[in-house]
Amino acid sequence: MKDLWSGRFAGALDPKVRAFTSSLELDKRIATHDVRGSIAHARMLGRQGIVTKDESATLVRELERIASEIAAGSFSWPAGAEDVHSAVEQVLAERIGGTAGKLHTGRSRNDQIALDLRLFVLDLHDQLENAVRSLAVALVRRAEDEIDTVFPGYTHLQRAQPISLAHHLLAHVEALRRDRQRIAEARERAAVSPLGAGALAGTPHPVDPASVARELGFARAFRNSIDAVADRDFVADFVYVAALAAVHASRLAEELVLWTSAEFGFAEIADSHATGSSIMPQKKNPDVPELVRGRAGRAIGDLVAVLTALKGLPLAYDGDLQEQRAPLYDAAEMAPAVATLALVVGGVRFDRDAMRRATERGMLGATDLADHLAKRGVPFREAHEIVGRIVRDRLANGHDLNGMTIADLRRFDARFEPSAIDELSAERSVASRSSPGGTAPGRVREALEEARQALA
Repeated sequence: MKDLWSGRFAGALDPKVRAFTSSLELDKRIATHDVRGSIAHARMLGRQGIVTKDESATLVRELERIASEIAAGSFSWPAGAEDVHSAVEQVLAERIGGTAGKLHTGRSRNDQIALDLRLFVLDLHDQLENAVRSLAVALVRRAEDEIDTVFPGYTHLQRAQPISLAHHLLAHVEALRRDRQRIAEARERAAVSPLGAGALAGTPHPVDPASVARELGFARAFRNSIDAVADRDFVADFVYVAALAAVHASRLAEELVLWTSAEFGFAEIADSHATGSSIMPQKKNPDVPELVRGRAGRAIGDLVAVLTALKGLPLAYDGDLQEQRAPLYDAAEMAPAVATLALVVGGVRFDRDAMRRATERGMLGATDLADHLAKRGVPFREAHEIVGRIVRDRLANGHDLNGMTIADLRRFDARFEPSAIDELSAERSVASRSSPGGTAPGRVREALEEARQALA
């Protein structure tokens, strides 16, 4: 195969250098986008009279044939091709002869690869958004059945206050809704066509970038030809939203790992979503949540790699930009990870009795006792100190708050009323948190309805 730049050089490229610089194997996943962009470019060349109508039609026909073969997996990749662009052009030349050489009129590989990556990233945004939404929907569906399930809420991984399990699940939904919003915003910024920028300075041919942008579904075409070929913010944007979605998925995954352990015993993963041990017959391993948790670390590394590659590059195009594709392709793996986690969430069995028992240990009603006094005019700081002494005394004597009488409470402060004993129950505690966004069942039902509509 003759190199695209062979006219400038007296000798052939060293095979080791060719192997090092080649991106063909890495970039086969963007081949359909490359051909799609070439079809739009070929049509524009014909419309603008840069090539004849017949030449344009021939280019489009053969490119569509190549696109079908790539989609079917039957395309024969030429040996020795440097990249996807040259591979497609070589096959095109073998099929239609010299007309294939006219396809590259008015464009460079610089704006061509920028176009391919933008088309690819737009698809990745759609895939990630679908996966994030599927996880959010799975959580909402599980929350619908757990509004009245009392659950020990945690801070510092220490039992803190009783809450509704549904309220806890909906907290994860809020993070995922922010992810969807970020994905939509990043997708909008990516929807700019760079085709027509050439290598960096534009082209003397009467190209029509706006018509190509419309045909390919972009919101607009580029404004500055230098920026068009140098910009990889859209790559960083996608890797960032993927990394943050991965962090949110990882936090949920971590809780599933904890909750399904014998130490917590709050949940069990469905047999069809778990794995076993090759040596320990009793094991049931939460491999999916663990792998999601691990993949989040990779996604964060991908973001660092992309930003580091960009930080010192002079305008316009530099070969370093080729190195961004590996972390981009890796970050693309977050969508199937999140979608698989959604399956696990849908199949988890919650042990409501275990959760209820956990709310009875660990002094979770202490804040309710302090609030009881505060409602009766005791400054909260004073009420906090009074209840702190009660907790210290109960711990010293090996007791919890359960089983206390009004007489026990009044040993510490006479302002306790008999209703304080009832307020120690987990259900009463949950029901009392009726402030906006709180865990009371009525508020949770409101939040569920709002989340259903947002995800519809």
